[in-house]
Amino acid sequence: MLRTEILVSAEYVDDIVEIHMKTFTGFFLTFLGRGFLKHLYKGFIEHDKSNVIGAFEDDRLVGFLAYSEDISAFYKYLIRKRLLPFAFYGALAFFRKPAIMLRLLRAFTYPESSKRPEPYVELSSIGVLPEAKNKGIGTMLIDELKKTVSNGQFSYIKLETDRLNNDAVNAFYVKNGFVLDRSYTTREGREMNEYHFKLTRNETSQSAKGGDQS
Repeated sequence: MLRTEILVSAEYVDDIVEIHMKTFTGFFLTFLGRGFLKHLYKGFIEHDKSNVIGAFEDDRLVGFLAYSEDISAFYKYLIRKRLLPFAFYGALAFFRKPAIMLRLLRAFTYPESSKRPEPYVELSSIGVLPEAKNKGIGTMLIDELKKTVSNGQFSYIKLETDRLNNDAVNAFYVKNGFVLDRSYTTREGREMNEYHFKLTRNETSQSAKGGDQS
């Protein structure tokens, strides 16, 4: 039986990293290694404005979705709380491939580039084990995210994905109600699509999930 739940502890972090490694082969974050990813996803679980939704088949984690209600504050939190391990794993990656330095520097400036005039939720990462695909798990995770953040506080859910050679993923997000907001090219020449899923916002609503904002 399939089910979803918010992960409130780091119990499943190793499983999340394994799913990430199998889902995002050849990607920048994957290149940074399991140690880096472990600290990243622990951060999503621990940060007061971020979460990981897990998808379980019986008692096995088969998929996850990491998101943040304040991605700028989340990255600032990571820099403050986990700078040393991130610097360590970043240095290891740099020695393996010096050309990634620009990507590393850009990652640390993400808090500024992520700012938008409207409050939004960032869908940062979603992954499903290859052997568990075609069971609707990705859609189930997105539906759970929509339900979780449909509290009137946010204008939309935002995500970014590759524009080229990525037709199945782009079609998946469109099928799940996301609309292309813009296409752009990163400084490294990577062509990206930014999608939004519109939420109904109540201008007077307040966040029920307080805590660390910086």
